[in-house]
Amino acid sequence: MSARSDKGVELFKSGLNCAQAVVGAFAADFGLTPELAAKVSCGLGGGVGRMREVCGTVTGASIVLGLKYGEDKAVVYPYVQKFCEEFQRENGSIVCRVLLEGVGATKGGAPEARTETYYKKRPCVELVRYAIELLEKQNEF
Repeated sequence: MSARSDKGVELFKSGLNCAQAVVGAFAADFGLTPELAAKVSCGLGGGVGRMREVCGTVTGASIVLGLKYGEDKAVVYPYVQKFCEEFQRENGSIVCRVLLEGVGATKGGAPEARTETYYKKRPCVELVRYAIELLEKQNEF
């Protein structure tokens, strides 16, 4: 556990989506305000607009990697690919609907209320923590 991963979990539990929590945990590293970090990553939660596609922790991590290495996509892409490979190896997928299989997560519509039941049945908090710690492990933060 790290201070950044604790921050990301706190952001997620405060109501931000998974992408916002990951980007927000690194915002200060890049001189972003918490508000701007949340705004630029807002549409990525729920597997991109709650479509249950690529997990928001992965798309959020991709934003962080772009901020760190992003002058040239040829430089950034290998970092994103390395992150995704390890994330998938550890969690079985990078796809939201696969990661949430069996927990009754729906596609589209409004976000679900954050209740104790929500947190108990979903791996999202752990995925936020894992993504942040993997970014820290693979990159020099």
